[in-house]
Amino acid sequence: MAEVETPVQARQIVYCGVCTLPPEYCEFGGTAKKCEEWLKENESDLWDTLYSEDALNANLSTLSVSAQERAAKDAAKKEAKAAANEARDSERKAASKVQIKRVERNKRKYVTVVIGLEVFGLENKKIAKDLGKKFATGSSVTRSPAGIEEITVQGDVSDDLREWLLEIHGKKIPASNIELIEDKKKKKSEGPMV
Repeated sequence: MAEVETPVQARQIVYCGVCTLPPEYCEFGGTAKKCEEWLKENESDLWDTLYSEDALNANLSTLSVSAQERAAKDAAKKEAKAAANEARDSERKAASKVQIKRVERNKRKYVTVVIGLEVFGLENKKIAKDLGKKFATGSSVTRSPAGIEEITVQGDVSDDLREWLLEIHGKKIPASNIELIEDKKKKKSEGPMV
C-alpha cells in the first residue's frame, strides 16, 4: 500500500510591534515592558498565555529562589540600559543640527548641501530622491571629505528646502534645529604679474 502524506500546515507567527521578535523572545531584548504593553493591546490571547498571573507563577515555580532573584536583576538592568539609551538618543537629537548650506560653484551657479538628517531617523537617499522630484533638479547623496554623508541639490533652494523640511518632517525635526549657512567661494587673488 502507498502511504498518503498529509500536507503540512503553515504556522501563523506573531511578531512584536516594538522589537520585531516573536513575543516569546521579547524578554531578551531591552524593551520588555514596552513589548508587554504592545502585546496586551494587540494580541490579548497571547499576552494571557505569556504574562498573566497564572503563567508567571507557573514559570517562576520551576526556578530556584536564587534564579528568580537573578532574573529580576537582569530584567532591571536591561530596562535601565534601554532607558539610558533612549535618554542619550533624545539628548543627541536635541543637540544636533540640520545644516542647509548654499555653496557657490561658478559665478552665479549654486548648489544646496544638507547635512545631519540621519540623526533624526531620515534616510538620505530617500530624501535626496524626494528633493529631486520636488524641485525638479538633480540631487544626490555624497560623502564629504570629512566622511559625513550629505545631500547635494543643484540650484539655490535653501529657503524652500527649509520650509519643505518643516512641512514634511516637522514632527521629527524641530525648527530650532535647522540652520541656514551661506558658503561663499574664495576668489583667487591675483598676484603681481612678472
